Amino acid sequence: MSKFNYATKPVDTPTEAIRRRFDNTSEQFFTWLIIPLSIINGGIWLNGLGVFGSAVFDADITTTIWITGLAVLAISLLSGAWGVVASDFIQTLVIAIVSIACAIVALVAVGGPGEIINNFPSGFMVGPDMNYPLLIVCSFFFFLVKQLQGINNMQDAYRFLNAKDSNNASKAALMAGLMMLVGTIIWFIPPWASAILYPDAAQQYSELGAKSRDAVYLVFARETMPIGTVGLLMAGLFAATMSSMDSALNRNSGIFVRSFYATIVRKGKASDKEQLRMGQIACIVNGLLVILMAQFFLSLKEVSLFDLTMRVTTLLQGPILVPLCFGMFIRKTPKWAPWATVLFGAFVSWSVIEIFTPQTVGAWFGLENLTAREISEFKTTITIVAHLVFTTSFFWATTLFYKEETNPNSERQAKFFVDMETPVIASEGQDIVDRMQREKLGTLVMIMGAGLLLMILIPNPMWGRLLFLCCSASIFGLGYLLKKSAGIDPKIEQSLKAS
Repeated sequence: MSKFNYATKPVDTPTEAIRRRFDNTSEQFFTWLIIPLSIINGGIWLNGLGVFGSAVFDADITTTIWITGLAVLAISLLSGAWGVVASDFIQTLVIAIVSIACAIVALVAVGGPGEIINNFPSGFMVGPDMNYPLLIVCSFFFFLVKQLQGINNMQDAYRFLNAKDSNNASKAALMAGLMMLVGTIIWFIPPWASAILYPDAAQQYSELGAKSRDAVYLVFARETMPIGTVGLLMAGLFAATMSSMDSALNRNSGIFVRSFYATIVRKGKASDKEQLRMGQIACIVNGLLVILMAQFFLSLKEVSLFDLTMRVTTLLQGPILVPLCFGMFIRKTPKWAPWATVLFGAFVSWSVIEIFTPQTVGAWFGLENLTAREISEFKTTITIVAHLVFTTSFFWATTLFYKEETNPNSERQAKFFVDMETPVIASEGQDIVDRMQREKLGTLVMIMGAGLLLMILIPNPMWGRLLFLCCSASIFGLGYLLKKSAGIDPKIEQSLKAS
């Protein structure tokens, strides 16, 4: 996906792209939908961290949430967008290496992939509490469709703006897709092994309610991995939470300043410095709201983190994503189409909750006596299908009311589609900036790898020390390759800094 261009400069926020595609009213409408939903999603991530932190350190969940939330808020406030991206990159390396190490140890401990399949409780392909395996297939297929829609839309396409041109943005999207495909299998191997090695793992944290199942991964790390791995996993969990929260905080701040404060409150009179200060204030307010939202989710002990995430993404985000995704393909829509579609989608979500329940829809197809797991899977599928069929059809049907002569934004919209389809080419000076960034990131990654080397001093069996040595060497080696790829002449770097 190429960068969106507004006027003669790149768009800074997703809502500015929405303004170009639709109109100013739609920009304001989605501004005040995206910000609250980002706060809810950030609260879910922070709540998950509190659950794991309390399980590992026997610490108070509320205290964990506040300490972590304030730390992420400080990073987002002080470092800005580039600092967020840099920290996310380094944290991702640590998570990836440690996850691969856990998956390898899990396979060795359980006896290999074949043993996981043969000895998995209640059958590996279906699992427990599942009378209708077809529901798993449907849930997987439609959730994949939902993910494709959830990434390729005007709200979340901002992540591609970090790439220097369209070619690199496409490569980043492809790489992210491949890593997610492989990463899903890697992340599931330790829980699969735990189901065989520690069948009562979830019961060790029964005080967490339905969320006790989410602590199984840490039980595996504590019982099977060498001493110190739990700390690395917690660091990885902190990193994942920070990655999601700081991105949301920076995005929300940008949306608030660029699409509301600078355009509505100050009417284009705000200086860059004033916008920066207002963005920092918005970041603080958003961060505190995320912390409070995470505390609220603590009261929902009967809902697991997975179910909580699914309910938010399908019931709340589903209606919003339809016009933001299909609006890039269905072009001739009236100006009221975006917000009318969201309102109709909200009615669809309500219908799924109150009328077209899994029990009701299941009865149409002869599915009786659904288990709790089947109800959860089926509810996700019904919601996704309902929005794909009914909400999307409603958005398409609005084209019947489109009249070119009554559209005051037709020229701006036409330019939007031209810009969206025009590849972005990086400027000549971008290469040296990229090299300087790679050089800095490479140095930071090497420092991280060297620090991890100290874990071989922990009193572990020899295989445990070698495991930490391999993790450290892998991270250090990647940092070295990254730094070497920069290839910056020290004299050139000094002259750039001086200028």
